[in-house]
Amino acid sequence: MSAIVDQLSARLPPRSWTADPDLIASHLVEWRGLYRGAATFMAMPESTEEVSAIVGACAEAGVPITPQGGNTGLVGAQIPNGEILLSLKRMNKIRSVSAEDDALVAEAGVVLKTVQEAAAEAGRVFPLSLGSEGSATIGGLISTNAGGVHVIRFGMMREQVLGLEVVLPDGRVLPALKALRKDNTGYDLKQLFIGAEGTLGIITAATLKLQPRPAEHVVALVGLASPGEALKLLHYMKVETGAVVAFELMNPFATEMTLGAFPQFRDPLPHWNGWRVLIEMESIRAVGLREAAEQALAGAMEKGLIQDAVVAENHAHARDLWRIREEIPAAQRTQGAQASMDISVPVARVPDFLRDAEIEARKLAPELRVLAFGHAGDGNIHYTVMQPPGPPNGAFWEKCVPLVQIVQDVAVAMGGSISAEHGIGVSRREELPRYKDEVALDVMARVKAALDPKRIMNPRALT
Repeated sequence: MSAIVDQLSARLPPRSWTADPDLIASHLVEWRGLYRGAATFMAMPESTEEVSAIVGACAEAGVPITPQGGNTGLVGAQIPNGEILLSLKRMNKIRSVSAEDDALVAEAGVVLKTVQEAAAEAGRVFPLSLGSEGSATIGGLISTNAGGVHVIRFGMMREQVLGLEVVLPDGRVLPALKALRKDNTGYDLKQLFIGAEGTLGIITAATLKLQPRPAEHVVALVGLASPGEALKLLHYMKVETGAVVAFELMNPFATEMTLGAFPQFRDPLPHWNGWRVLIEMESIRAVGLREAAEQALAGAMEKGLIQDAVVAENHAHARDLWRIREEIPAAQRTQGAQASMDISVPVARVPDFLRDAEIEARKLAPELRVLAFGHAGDGNIHYTVMQPPGPPNGAFWEKCVPLVQIVQDVAVAMGGSISAEHGIGVSRREELPRYKDEVALDVMARVKAALDPKRIMNPRALT
């Protein structure tokens, strides 16, 4: 390690590396404090050429690398444990924006919010939206195939990527930044790196797909009796409005916990303490959506699908409705011993999963509390089992590992997945062989061996 540090510090400009432990320290702790790592050298390249030089040198020396974007990941893949830490935050340029092509080229370290703003300046929208958009970077979002709240309309990050520039594990650069919608000239190589969590190469830039800017938004919060009614409401609202872009389900505890943690928030449905759904709709037409949404909600109430509803009066009101959903992760950090999962099942099985997972989990821990919320419109539920109220509970911590397996077994038995949008990283790596098909695991291992035979690229993550 000392030899490669000497080599990199001599090869790179002074601003492109540091061995100062104070500057490195913030990069070694995951934002929730769940993962802590170690690194004595951090490369901070500002160009693809510098990334190529770093990776090439490490490949020659057989020294592993942990790439890091905004350090917002939830599975520990971005935290080094003695490897060379390669931060992409200085690769933060918007290289080009084309309204004519509906495309934008951003370097890997550009923050999602910056991409959204650049698209807006061109009269377009970049549709990915999630809670960490003020700090999550494009490279990290692509490497984890991020989801967010608009997957129901626009798909995962994979669907937003037209082209990539990638530094391969031997230091060569794969230049595939084309803005083409069609290119049948062999394997679509960019797909290998999307969702690969930095294990096959380092994404340095991406060509991203832009969408027309909507002229009208409508946000509504509804109260309903059960997840089964939510499923019926989802399909009803899609048919009646043709405009649903987000459909976020929250169990009663999610609302209770968040309002308790943030007393400054006003409860929009003070007379309803059951399940809730936050619905966002948008249209490129300037008129008609609000009327259509209100008529659809009135029809849903007549059919008994919902029990209560509020429609945002303006943008500020809409933000207040969204804040209750967005602050759930912050509120849950205060709840003591818990185990969180990122589950996906077919949309039609969401009610079955929520019912059966709780039944099975309570057989082991009758005292647990269940926090369930998330993207019901695409089948992704963030599911957490928690200790009863009170100080941190060591006995409950001991139950967390088997509880995770119980819940994940329920999801996979329904044709689901143990990771919908967070990735595998370090935290789910040991569980993957239990749930992933043996043939799929073998193919993944062969791809890894072919591209990264020395296993220098994020070696503790995924495979």
